[in-house]
Amino acid sequence: MACVSSSAQKANPIPVIFDSDMGPDYDDVGAITLLHAFADSGYVKILATIASTKYEGVASVFDVLNTYFKRPDILIGVPKGKALELKDSQHWTDTLLLNYPHSIKKNAEALSALEAYRRLLASQPDRSVTIITVGFLTNIADLLQSVPDKYSNLNGRDLVMQKVKQLVCMAGGFPSGNEFNVRMDAAASKTVFDNWPTPVLLSGVEIGFTILTGLPLVNDRSIKQSPVQDVYRICIPLAQQDSAGRMSWDQTAVLIAVKGYRPWWNIETGKMIVADNGSNTWSKESSLQSYLTPAQSPHIVQELINKLMKHQPMSRAKTKSKNSKS
Repeated sequence: MACVSSSAQKANPIPVIFDSDMGPDYDDVGAITLLHAFADSGYVKILATIASTKYEGVASVFDVLNTYFKRPDILIGVPKGKALELKDSQHWTDTLLLNYPHSIKKNAEALSALEAYRRLLASQPDRSVTIITVGFLTNIADLLQSVPDKYSNLNGRDLVMQKVKQLVCMAGGFPSGNEFNVRMDAAASKTVFDNWPTPVLLSGVEIGFTILTGLPLVNDRSIKQSPVQDVYRICIPLAQQDSAGRMSWDQTAVLIAVKGYRPWWNIETGKMIVADNGSNTWSKESSLQSYLTPAQSPHIVQELINKLMKHQPMSRAKTKSKNSKS
């Protein structure tokens, strides 16, 4: 099967691990908002939010957003080995940390990304977990290459094969490209797309280019004290190209992971081939990987994402923190 196309059902929420660079760009904030909106609607169970970059404060930024959406208990992971340290240039992350509550103050307080993956996957039913990546493939490569540990006697590839339903990525350009997420850790990207053993669904860079979002959120005066609104309010005016809204690469990955790619897109099946420099081409000699092609006007998806990005937190009972290293 080339990909998992059926949409989530409220009676059977999808267990999701969300892996994001959360910083160099700000569509990650829109993406995590969609994820929490789907969780509040019963379509998703968020197992973890994991950083693929390790600038100091990234764990706290995830904590701000999860706390805002009334899920301070969500496991947070940060790479503890070799990883990029790219941060935002607009300083929106600093603004969130200054103005919104969070219990994690340093990255050292979070689990390592690899331990979070192995701990969670080992605890889940077989072929149940959807992993969404909207950043670098660093953690995913580490997971594939991992060895048995206290959580599972399986190596990383076998653990993925047993537990992961599909991998959904904002990555690559199709049918060929040289995209940021893939290029910035090219070795990890090559490892993942050469060796991932379950279905992969890719939203290429060309998809998000034409979906411009954020202005309805910024202009909604009924929303008060929202870190999501603050990020878009800060960032949109800083780039002329964002005057009609920010391009929405990462949100599309969350949307298709939860609701499926139809009716908005079709797919082409095959396999992404990553060169040593991080550029990519496409081979039709496989059927395990797929990338999106347009089926409807991007304005239809744009309207949907804009609506979801205005989602407000739901009240819920306080739960015990699960960010313990034990």
